Amino acid sequence: MRPFEYVEPDTLEEALEILAGDPDDTVVMAGGTSLVILMKQDLVRPARVLGLRRIAQLREIGASSGTLALGALATHGALGRAEAVRRYAPALASTFAAVATVRIREQATLGGNLAHADPAQDPPVTLLALDGVAVAGSRFGERRIQLDGFFADIFETSLEPGELLLRVELPPPPAGARATYKKFLPATFDDYATVSVAAVVATDDAAACTHARIALGGAGPVPMRAHEAERSLIGRRLDDAAIREAAALAAAATDPIDDLRGSAEYKRAMAGVWTERALREVA
Repeated sequence: MRPFEYVEPDTLEEALEILAGDPDDTVVMAGGTSLVILMKQDLVRPARVLGLRRIAQLREIGASSGTLALGALATHGALGRAEAVRRYAPALASTFAAVATVRIREQATLGGNLAHADPAQDPPVTLLALDGVAVAGSRFGERRIQLDGFFADIFETSLEPGELLLRVELPPPPAGARATYKKFLPATFDDYATVSVAAVVATDDAAACTHARIALGGAGPVPMRAHEAERSLIGRRLDDAAIREAAALAAAATDPIDDLRGSAEYKRAMAGVWTERALREVA
């Protein structure tokens, strides 16, 4: 690991000024569970590391008028236990509880997870299905980014130089919405998912689907929404034919790679299988 300067501001304003001063050679550290490994492997060589742990406002978790706000420094463990998260969507609390091990969950943060942009991580999938919005800040103000456009490529986001992820906001879900998160783990419970699926649906009094969101992880270079599969469900009863069709469309939308967790063909097939299971659970 190469020598670097470490700075740890007390306020968000100070952090944004430091980041704006030299965004190209400054990396931001939240929990550090991914960044420290990359630095030890000499894959990231910053001149300066900007530590955020003193900025308490970035840890806040709260709900107002049905909107849930999740601070970027909130750990997965804290989010999984938060009553506001459980009230909003039990599936979201379960998603945070599914991340790695207890030790990692108590150190790793929401903001670090999203900014790292690993397509196989758990939280982005459910947050996508819940129509999450990333709120980024710079010394010029705040910018809102739909999570569906936040992930640009593997390990790349749409954050601009000088921007810091502040929080994620989730809008009020449709009345009666049902959500689930499914993680296919052929190895151990603390491993990355081979594929993962989050589904959120709502139906009217006639049992016709009025709202559908399907998101997948490990199925391409970024966590993704299966938009065509979602559209196929609107206005239909969530019967066997509708669910099978949506699952097939979700699988067709994927763009996985061959790796140690399976071939691209296998992952695409599993995306269909687990989308079908998720939809059956919330139908």
